[in-house]
Amino acid sequence: MIAPIPTGVPASAAGPARRRPYAALFRALLCLTAVTGVAIDMTVGDPLRVAIYFTIQSNVLLAVVAGWSAVRAWQGRAPLSPRLTGGALLFIAITGLVYHLILANASSGFSMTDDPDHAITGWRAVSNQLLHTVTPLGAVLDWLLLTAPGSLLFRYAAQWLLYPAAYFVFALTRGAALPPDAEARYPYPFLDVTQHGYAGIATNALFLGLAFYALALALVALDRVRPDLRGPKNRISPQRAGGLK
Repeated sequence: MIAPIPTGVPASAAGPARRRPYAALFRALLCLTAVTGVAIDMTVGDPLRVAIYFTIQSNVLLAVVAGWSAVRAWQGRAPLSPRLTGGALLFIAITGLVYHLILANASSGFSMTDDPDHAITGWRAVSNQLLHTVTPLGAVLDWLLLTAPGSLLFRYAAQWLLYPAAYFVFALTRGAALPPDAEARYPYPFLDVTQHGYAGIATNALFLGLAFYALALALVALDRVRPDLRGPKNRISPQRAGGLK
């Protein structure tokens, strides 16, 4: 006679939790990098003004997601939702790409490199590299090398765009509420209504929005076809999981 299969057995009783120490260490370092860059900017500048930048906000989100994922990887717990981790990846990728292709590119028409109000020296130069180069590259490496492919869904792409859209509304509303001579009235040149007018800003927003959507779709498409580079003996998360595990 076959004994009945017990029910209500906790997951931990089925086998030991698979801790992922290397993934945990990498994500902890990624979190620390983002926190360090944000802390430097907050220290050398006005914290209230610094906080309005998309760069700071996307790095804060990455720090939270990477730190949370590091804890879960260390404990061998299930990964975070790919909707959350994929969004953090997209936003920090936007930060890096917009900076290097537009804001730091003298030929883009929206360069901030020649603006004396945005001179990058000393500790600001350090934080600039941490927040615009190191953290985006780190997030991409984590996604490519330390996570299982195949969990990002195409419907996430449109959902992720809600945050950039909300940031656009916030930046314009804040700028309209401030006096014309306010410092950093508009956080980025392509959002400066004074220089480009609302029609010009709408055109910029449409172009960037389409570019961000294309980037989001590309991330999902790549996630569905990329190979699993983690190796069969050192898997750090279960199959069909995506994002910062």
